[in-house]
Order: sequence, then structure tokens, then C-alpha cells
Amino acid sequence: MFQWSKKVVKSVTFNPEVADESLLAVVENYLEKQPDKTFSDLCKEALWQTLCVPESVKPGLKTAATGAVEQKIDDLQRQVADLEERFFAKESNRLEGLERQVLQLTQQLAHLAIMVTERPVVYSSPPPAPTVEAVNPTASTSPPPPPPSYPVNPPEEVDPLISRLSQYLDDF
Repeated sequence: MFQWSKKVVKSVTFNPEVADESLLAVVENYLEKQPDKTFSDLCKEALWQTLCVPESVKPGLKTAATGAVEQKIDDLQRQVADLEERFFAKESNRLEGLERQVLQLTQQLAHLAIMVTERPVVYSSPPPAPTVEAVNPTASTSPPPPPPSYPVNPPEEVDPLISRLSQYLDDF
């Protein structure tokens, strides 16, 4: 059996024929598009494919698959960055709109506060309901109470509904 040293260099010769020259041009074009690969890598991949070696044994294709995965990861990262940029721009616009609305509401509230302070507010209270005492036939009549010490206003007309309801209020 033939013993190889750790690093074996083999040469590939391209003849000045049309077929070899076109093959060399395709190889150069391919290697320009994939700067991480070398001519040696390309030759090894071609030999693996030609000799029908199973995918699990091929060491060179694992690095190619890793490169493809890395490319997809880069693409996904760019897409995520683009989505984040659009999302933040949209949210920024929403925030600016909300800030404008808060400013408008603050201005309207200030305007209302000015209007309230300029106009005097008159609070009116309902007239007091007259109290009706229940007549107890067994109680002795007492003299009327003395007149109040505060000035007495002329008697106001009493609403009949209020006077009827006041009887019930006194019972409570």
C-alpha cells in the first residue's frame, strides 16, 4: 500500500484547448463568486461527487453547508433589523400623535379652567321642607315655641308633593 505524507500536492494541467480554457474560465468565475473557497476545495468537492462518496463522509461539504447556513443567518438578521426599524418608526409616529393629542387636551383643559374662574358659579339650594308633626291625641297641648331669634322670611309656598313625602321622611 502506498504511504502518503501529511500534505500531498497534486497538479492539474489545463491544455490550450477550447474545452479546457472554457472550464478554467468557469472555475475562475465560480471562485470569484465564492471568495471563501480555494481551487483545492473545488477540486476536492468534484472528486467527492465523481467518486459517489456519501454526504455524511464528505468533510468539505460540511463547511459549504455551514457557509450557506451562515448566509441565511445573515439574511435573517438583516430582515429582523429591517422589521425593527420599521416597527420603531411606526411606534414613534404613534407616540408623536399621542403627544399631540395630550397637548391639545391640556390646552382645552386650561381654556375650561379659565372660563370657570372668570364666571361666578351660583349654587342654589332647594327650599327646606316643612316638618309636619304627628298629632298625638293623648299628649297635652303645650304652648307654642318662642319666635326664632333670626329674621323670619315670609312663608314660601309649599309643594303638595313635598309636604306628603316629608311625612314619610319624619317617620324614618
